[in-house]
Order: sequence, then C-alpha cells, then structure tokens
Amino acid sequence: MNAGAYGMEMKDIIFSTKYMDENGNMEEIDSLKHEFEYRKSIFSEEKYIILESTLKLKKGKKQEIENKIKEYQSSRKEKQPTNFPSAGSTFKRGDGFITSKVIDECGLKGKKIGGAEVSQKHAGFIVNTGSATSKDILELINLVKAQVLEKTGKKIELEIEVVGEE
Repeated sequence: MNAGAYGMEMKDIIFSTKYMDENGNMEEIDSLKHEFEYRKSIFSEEKYIILESTLKLKKGKKQEIENKIKEYQSSRKEKQPTNFPSAGSTFKRGDGFITSKVIDECGLKGKKIGGAEVSQKHAGFIVNTGSATSKDILELINLVKAQVLEKTGKKIELEIEVVGEE
C-alpha cells in the first residue's frame, strides 16, 4: 500500500516485486508497474499475493544510520502511542488538513468503545487499551469518521486495511 514515514515511502526503495495472482500465476514487475500513489499501489486494487520484493537501498556509514534509527525511534515514542497495541496510524493524511488535529478539535481524543480508544497522545491512532475486539475498533472508527464529517464536513479515510467482514 506504499507505506511511508519521515519523507520516504516504499515507492522510493522498491526495485521489483514477485507476486501470485488469484489464478495461481506468478509474475514479476518493476517499480514503475506498481502504480504507487499515496498509500496505494496495484496491490491495493488487485487480489495479488506478494511473494517477494527486491529493495534498492543506499549505502551509508554505520554510525550515521544507527543515529538516524535512534532519532526516528525517539520521535515515534514522543509523538505516538507506543504504550498500547494498535495497527499504526489509523487514518490517512487529509486533503489540505491534518486529520489527527481535526479529530482532536471534534473532541474525540480519548473517546472509547469497549477496549478501543482514540489515543489521548495522538488522535490519528485507535489503540487497544487491553480488551478491544475488532467490533469495538470498527465501531469507533465509524463513529470518528461520522462525527468528523458531521462537525466539519471533512471526509477522512482509513490508512489501515480492513480484511474480512466489517
């Protein structure tokens, strides 16, 4: 789905991907045929199973790489709810707005359904406070989307992929 953070996305490092289609045929495509967009690729639209991806990475100095990793880890710990399980950032960046800020402005930070909660640290995350079911999480997601649309007229979209029945 072209995940990304800190100014980079998978599209920046994918060289090629081997996959199997729904008929069992195996194919390999280069990076251009992935049709990468913001949080989207050909694999978001088709029923393909990714078997292998080849990445093109840049060489660097070990200490500089380790420092960058520590910097990113520290930033995540400071800004994101790493103390609770989650599926990561729940909602996509808005078109011309910061989704987590809009959710917060709607008074939804800390809103709970069962064990699912809009993170009090970062409103763009739905966290499991210990007993959340998938039903709790999906109900909370739908409530957040509906209230943001009702109060602001802004439509927010999921960044995570829901698999199975909703």
